[in-house]
Amino acid sequence: MHTHLTLLATQGSKRVRLMQAARAQLRLPPAQVLEWRDWLAQPALLEAALRQSGRLKIEPPGDDPAAHVLLLQAGCRLLDRPAVDAPAHGQLLAMDAWFAGFANAMQGLARQLAALPAIRAFNAPAEILRMTDKLACQRHLAAHGVPIPVLLGPVHGYQHLQSLLHEHDLDRVYLKPRYGSSASGVVAYRRNKAGRQQATTSATLSRTDGQTRLFNVKRMARHETPADIAALVDALAAQELYAEAWLNKPRCGDSHYDLRVVTLAGQPAHRVARIGQHMMTNLHLDNRRGEASGLLSAVDLAALEATAIQAARAFPASHVTGYDLVVRQGQAHVLEANAFGDLLPGLLWQGADTYAAQLTHA
Repeated sequence: MHTHLTLLATQGSKRVRLMQAARAQLRLPPAQVLEWRDWLAQPALLEAALRQSGRLKIEPPGDDPAAHVLLLQAGCRLLDRPAVDAPAHGQLLAMDAWFAGFANAMQGLARQLAALPAIRAFNAPAEILRMTDKLACQRHLAAHGVPIPVLLGPVHGYQHLQSLLHEHDLDRVYLKPRYGSSASGVVAYRRNKAGRQQATTSATLSRTDGQTRLFNVKRMARHETPADIAALVDALAAQELYAEAWLNKPRCGDSHYDLRVVTLAGQPAHRVARIGQHMMTNLHLDNRRGEASGLLSAVDLAALEATAIQAARAFPASHVTGYDLVVRQGQAHVLEANAFGDLLPGLLWQGADTYAAQLTHA
């Protein structure tokens, strides 16, 4: 265990509090915190923070609205676009521009770390970046032989979606923002032979003063009119969207579930079933946790672990990663890789939570 740890994070966030609690439990000194907003304004602060050899853990910038705006504005400059105002609470705004700013920041961070050979990052910036680009990540996993849902690729708008469905002979797909997180803007879309359509999502359109804005809310909504669905898909596609074939999730009573597995040093550790009645089972959407071992047969459990190991091999420079999987009838498919997938308070593996475990396995 390294005694010196620096977090590129947001002071006071839940992630920082959990890491500091884990370090106290292990009788390690508190981690040093370098605020995202401060580093973005003054990159040289990183070298000062890392004067001692040790580890660096990069936490997501989204915990700090000011850091989010800095990345968004940087992305607008890089894409030669007009600057945008700070997004309102829950607003999905220029996600592609935000990613451009985030990519530039991660590339700069990688250059800084290359000049500091004594410092090791928990997860390499290049791999964090690849996992944040959800479409590139799924293509990367597939190239490494990891089973994923069938990818239909980018969706440029509602009419393009209809042509993709026809081309692939599909009537049910998931539409996912390329640079989204936590199910933000994800749409479960289905249609039948009679032409009826349904789109279930936590994204909602707001039309005020002639402006259409897109918001993510915790309440799932079902849209059934072609005009509403087309407006929703077009608004999401403007920020980059992709489609993948629908995978049925296994049932648990009147609900269904998928699984989150955290890998540490390439091995599956913490795992939890995410159980809900809606298509999206993310825990922050008021879905409930379940014991993976109580829901999976021995064959399914073996498939879960083997596929998690296979996925972790595709990201060899990432010490702690979360994978979302659907496991049915002895087969596991990876829905998503998450470079920041360790925020699972209270979930234990061999008696340790995700933060204590990643420190002891470092």
